[in-house]
Amino acid sequence: MGKNSFKIAVVLLLLAVFAGSMLVAGCNSKVADVKTIKPGILLVSSEDTYPPFEMSVDGKSTGFDIDIANALAARLGLKAQTVKTKFKSMIPGLVAGNYDVIISAMTITPARAKVISFSKPYMTADQSICVRMNSGIKTSADLAGKIVGVETDTTGQLKALELQKSVGIKKVQSFDNIKLAFEALEIGRIDAIINDFPVNAYMSAQTQNTEVASLIKTNESYGIGVAMRNAQMLAGVDKALAAIKADGTYKSIYDKWFAPVTN
Repeated sequence: MGKNSFKIAVVLLLLAVFAGSMLVAGCNSKVADVKTIKPGILLVSSEDTYPPFEMSVDGKSTGFDIDIANALAARLGLKAQTVKTKFKSMIPGLVAGNYDVIISAMTITPARAKVISFSKPYMTADQSICVRMNSGIKTSADLAGKIVGVETDTTGQLKALELQKSVGIKKVQSFDNIKLAFEALEIGRIDAIINDFPVNAYMSAQTQNTEVASLIKTNESYGIGVAMRNAQMLAGVDKALAAIKADGTYKSIYDKWFAPVTN
């Protein structure tokens, strides 16, 4: 290699290093200033009983939503801190100012949007029916005369109550969390569960005797909940969400938690 060629190679190498460093810096750069309850901390309301979105492993919160919360907080120049909350208590707690945001696979609904604000959607999902293997239940119509488990105050509960009228479900049994519903299903206390498909798929994969019988198309959109009075936080969350989608962080998190279940 001649001197000129060597110089050109060095320049190209330096430009590549500089571009790489700028890319890394861009991925981690702060996208907005937001005021939080605790300085430097993004308090995130989340369950620890809704895998693979939120769960506790060895006493530590983990899951898709936890990773999303950490990524969003980083883009806001903050550190995420999870506040474990029952799903039915999340919106009242946000309104009361107990945390900054809700990140907990919460579907955007007209009723909820009257009480809190939502970010732009960060995931879509459908409902589904989960049953014990060889139960004979294949479709919604097969739930006639059956006992169906749901998590309290979820869109799964709303769908089950709707089907109770249309197909004749015997009873809709509500549980504080979806893990309790699965325990009841496995031992035969209930006949089926209606719940978000990603969770039913994940939970049934962890058991020996349950399976997803069918999908109920609802095309629900999950959003990050923000108090209505906090327009600055809502704008910051939307900017951070756009940033992690643009730089590939969101896709990496999604593939980590859902590729093993859906592929």
